[in-house]
Amino acid sequence: MNAFEGVSFPSESTSAAARTILSDALRKADPVGARAVENETNWRRNYLNHFRRALEAGIGEATAAQSIASEGLRSAHELMRYGDVGLDDAITGTALSQVFHTRTVIGTAEPEKELSIPYRGERLRGKALLDQLDAWVELGVITQSCSEAVQTVQENPEWLRLEGDTIVVLGAGAEMAPYRALLRWGAEVVAIDLPRPDMQERVRSYAEQSASRVHVPARIVTNGDDDSGADLVTELSAVAHWLDGFEGRLVLGNYCYADGASHVRVSMAADALAAHLTRERHDTALAFLATPTDTFAVPAAEVAYANRAYAESSKIVRAPLRMISGGRLLQRNYPPGADPGVCDALVPQQGPNYALAKRLQRWRATAARHEGTTVSLNVAPATRTRSVVKNKALAAAYAGAHRFGVEVFEPATSNTLMAALMAYDLRSGAAPQAEPWQDEAVNAAHGGLWTCAYHPRSALGLAAVLGIGALRG
Repeated sequence: MNAFEGVSFPSESTSAAARTILSDALRKADPVGARAVENETNWRRNYLNHFRRALEAGIGEATAAQSIASEGLRSAHELMRYGDVGLDDAITGTALSQVFHTRTVIGTAEPEKELSIPYRGERLRGKALLDQLDAWVELGVITQSCSEAVQTVQENPEWLRLEGDTIVVLGAGAEMAPYRALLRWGAEVVAIDLPRPDMQERVRSYAEQSASRVHVPARIVTNGDDDSGADLVTELSAVAHWLDGFEGRLVLGNYCYADGASHVRVSMAADALAAHLTRERHDTALAFLATPTDTFAVPAAEVAYANRAYAESSKIVRAPLRMISGGRLLQRNYPPGADPGVCDALVPQQGPNYALAKRLQRWRATAARHEGTTVSLNVAPATRTRSVVKNKALAAAYAGAHRFGVEVFEPATSNTLMAALMAYDLRSGAAPQAEPWQDEAVNAAHGGLWTCAYHPRSALGLAAVLGIGALRG
């Protein structure tokens, strides 16, 4: 008998499923774009163009962007399966084969009362943190709004504990998750990650050394041992019913990652959970991290920065490289005066499943925000996580990225910075922007991809060549 697969694609290929979802997303807002997706014969090569179009079709008209998001989510939920039932029946219409109880770990440390961010071997706080924020803005690494948001959290350290909220961290063991920062601050945390002994040991050890109360799902197994952790893909219904038992406002944060098609499966499991919680508990908030290696509409200030960098770059180096490559290398990032510009930083090496998984999260953020849900979605900087550096091409590109004004962060810096931005979103009461693309652009810590002189893919290969020597050294 086959093991239960949980959230899964229909019998068609993952590429066919992605094309169906994207074409359905575009059908009302951009019928021509929808047909282009349907007629695409080389999806793995050309998917980047269609994901860019799915962004561009929503710029300038909020209702179009909201339609793309809601229709894309509707299509994905209709297409994906949970065993023998549709995804929307996965929670309400599925008999539970597993029931979780709660194991709580209470840390004994004192909560931190001041925002600090680890950076290059130091712990930045106070004026040192302010100076670094100013430096990042000056270097085009973060937006001015990002700097101001972090400063606001610094000025309101009582926000760090997120008193009254329970933060559900899906993928608690992920390097980009805010788990460890939340534990230092004394937040109430639910930690969900795979029921692997090594993963659960890491989750538990951090909790024991923390200033927080951490709740994990656990089951009683036949030998009497207490087995912690949950697989969201195969135990979605049990996780949902377990979370229903918590009191107070839940903040559902999705930080899950997996390779290939599994990333879409776990993203859809998390999305089904988000849909359930926001429907049944109207005060639920949602949190996500947007990858910088995606396509975004970029405000005029970042466009102007990139165009200045292009004007100041060396034509002596640029001209021959462009000529030899037939114009493929070192293309200008934005046309002059674009407002907004479109930064297309999708990376072919990450593949169409990664692009779809991350776009689904952005769509959920857009749809939920439109419905009045509190949403924290912020663009995170490129980061040297294990999933990135195991790809040799990406590792080399990241090692050489600084030559093009892009700063690649260490995980500890990124996850703390992004946790501070989440605290800002949950406590500041800032109103949504006029358009969804502006909600995504505000407070962005893009690492320099938005302000780079060159179109990111046109510089990626050179960055990799330059970075190979650094990796070998």
